[in-house]
Amino acid sequence: MTLSESGGAPVERDGVPVLVPRTAVPDGIVDPVLSARAELKAALAAIEIKGNLPRRLEQASQRGIVRVRAFARRNPVGAAAAVAGVAATVGGLVWVIARAVSR
Repeated sequence: MTLSESGGAPVERDGVPVLVPRTAVPDGIVDPVLSARAELKAALAAIEIKGNLPRRLEQASQRGIVRVRAFARRNPVGAAAAVAGVAATVGGLVWVIARAVSR
């Protein structure tokens, strides 16, 4: 996940703007109230990111799609063999289940 996806906020360090992820507490906060608020905000953001299962599944599936497409571009014969293998496995599984149900 990139900083822009996690809602990073720009913070200046030594006069240079730096992106800080939503789940991190920026350095240099000396006020205890502001520090506690920043820690709470970071903790809640981490809980939301960790607990948002549909979004995590969507991101994982998107990463998988990118990997499969890259593999298919690099090795089209291997990709075709993988598709045939998956189809044969699913077909065999359906056949076994149908046979078991029909008995």
